[in-house]
Amino acid sequence: MGNKQEELEAIVQQDSYDLVAITEMWRDDSHGWSAVMDGYKLFRRDRRGKRGGGVALDVRDCFNCIDLNDCDDKVECLWVKMRGKANKADILLGVCYRPPNQDEEVDEVFYKRLAEVSKSLALVLVGDFNLPDICLKYNIAERKQSRRFLESVADNFLMQLVKQPTRRGASLNLLFTNRAGLVGDVVVGGHLGLSDHKMIEFSVLGEVKRGSAKPPPWTFGGQTLACSECWLRGSLGKES
Repeated sequence: MGNKQEELEAIVQQDSYDLVAITEMWRDDSHGWSAVMDGYKLFRRDRRGKRGGGVALDVRDCFNCIDLNDCDDKVECLWVKMRGKANKADILLGVCYRPPNQDEEVDEVFYKRLAEVSKSLALVLVGDFNLPDICLKYNIAERKQSRRFLESVADNFLMQLVKQPTRRGASLNLLFTNRAGLVGDVVVGGHLGLSDHKMIEFSVLGEVKRGSAKPPPWTFGGQTLACSECWLRGSLGKES
């Protein structure tokens, strides 16, 4: 990410994001990406054995989170559980980067894990999935691997919320949830540095009570930013 870190920190401080999800971050010591932003906890999963890729999630210190990073080393995915308050259910946050040349075997490892986490009462998954042939409007795709991806999404009853292209007319960067009304205010636009991926901004609007099938108004409160070379940014609403 190089000199993008200073720009990112300025954006985060200015807009007070509660969560910052990053994919294809190229984190390494030479770029200073091992540093934690003031007021945030850093969760990261670096690519093993070669440069590029990697995912990270910065979460405000005030939130109680647990790293569930038990995925296969070949899968560039990070899972963090955000503890709910009182009788509120936990939220599972996922950040994923799928390389364009990823083989079907690794895809299947991810789909197996996705089936497990989708059973969570409240799931939010963001990432760069590099499947440019998918037509989100009609839920169809040309390539076999892309069709298998859509099949997994359908099997796990996930809703995709990004409705605009995020890179050169293609929707590579996607946002999923398993609860209607949980995520909203989705905005695509702006770039970080010289990146050709657009940033995605969204809010977590609703929360889920333990034992409840219906999500009442959210009380965590705030906004999320997501980036990859793409950025995903977000927030969780504050208690009233």
